[in-house]
Amino acid sequence: MEQNQVTMIINEGDIEKTLENATRTSDAAEVRDILSKALQLNGLQAPDIAALAAISDPELIAELFETAKQVKEIIYGRRLVLFAPLYISNLCQNECLYCAFRAKNKNVKRRALSQQEIQREVEILVKQGHKRVLLVAGESYPQQGFQYILDSIQTIYNTKVGTGEIRRVNVNIAPLTTDEFRLLKAAQIGTYQLFQETYHRRTYQAVHISGQKADYDWRVTAMDRAIKAGIDDVGIGILFGLCDWRFELLALMQHINYLEETFGIGPHTISVPRLEPAAGSDMAAHPPKPVSDIDFRKIVAILRLAVPYTGIIMSTRETPNMRRETFALGVSQISAGSRTNPGGYAEGQDIEEQAQFSLGDHRLLDEVIYDVAKLGYIPSFCTGCYRLGRTGQDFMDLAKPGLIKEHCDPNALSTFMEYLLDYGSEKTRSVGQTLIAKVLDETEPVAKQRSMAMLEKIRNGRRDVFC
Repeated sequence: MEQNQVTMIINEGDIEKTLENATRTSDAAEVRDILSKALQLNGLQAPDIAALAAISDPELIAELFETAKQVKEIIYGRRLVLFAPLYISNLCQNECLYCAFRAKNKNVKRRALSQQEIQREVEILVKQGHKRVLLVAGESYPQQGFQYILDSIQTIYNTKVGTGEIRRVNVNIAPLTTDEFRLLKAAQIGTYQLFQETYHRRTYQAVHISGQKADYDWRVTAMDRAIKAGIDDVGIGILFGLCDWRFELLALMQHINYLEETFGIGPHTISVPRLEPAAGSDMAAHPPKPVSDIDFRKIVAILRLAVPYTGIIMSTRETPNMRRETFALGVSQISAGSRTNPGGYAEGQDIEEQAQFSLGDHRLLDEVIYDVAKLGYIPSFCTGCYRLGRTGQDFMDLAKPGLIKEHCDPNALSTFMEYLLDYGSEKTRSVGQTLIAKVLDETEPVAKQRSMAMLEKIRNGRRDVFC
């Protein structure tokens, strides 16, 4: 794609003007008008987002957070989807200054898991209770080339432990050609996920020194190729800390608006990782544009208002406390019990020199689920939409007005009950059963009847019950 076509996606001049105007003109009355408009669930425009990003008054920030909480509850209710990243390779040709997997980092032992090793990792995840994984690979492949990724996806789906299995494989790998994306689609993936890292071209070029990833245009147009190849659920994101987070938010929205205008669908998910220390990277330990905790919470809240239908993913980069705080602000998906090095589940805790980045939350899946349930959220392992074709435009049509809850809430309860019966510890089963009973008491009659029928099937030994 030619550079003038890429500016159709990201226009830095427009972003800078919008930020400048917001700094000059935003006031309390304007902010409250924006928050009121956000409750209509139609999203926000660039000037609105810039105005919210500029607020510093504690009272207005509290109102922003409360509005985000209301929108989150309307669209997503109490459920939180859980998954685990599955790193299969740290082979990489790129020199990205913030990443432990960068090509010139000699401290990392390079490794691509064999299919037998991948099966072993999956068996461990299944025995913990996971149903969803995010396959992650460095941006270089072993001798088999891209076929290695396709073989690995098949291995994951083929691995069964008793009644347990991985029902959905999402994929975070290097940008592909359109033909390769068609093969990925045929492998029955869920979401294709790719982060631009930073949308600021000059910053991007400064932190991506060499390798295919140094090509800004190839990366920013990857979603065009994926969608044209038939992958209608895509996930995008920013690595916050490389550039001014306000710029990144507006650029992210430009990308989202471009996808909606061009293809009729926006991203299924947005990820919001912050730069964390990584072995062999001074930049990771000292971010060029660090994001404070309060600004990080603002990022989550603003995104929930700006793109209310889109799932927001919070990884284990963040501490348990930060993760808890952002649940109410808009986060709808979380990883749990994560390892960020190939073979990490079979071989124990991350070895600092082998992990892609430092983790803030080292808890096991059951501990996270116990905590989530204690907070009143429903842990969900649901993958029903993907098996029933509720993806892309069909998903958006249900998610935008908040109707997706009619399917997701019963499915969340069903998968949570399945987890409790098959994998939960005694204390988690206790708090979980109490939560399910409370949720049912507060559910309207038709949805309650549907949920109770599904739960009864699970108690009677059925598995993978969804609607």
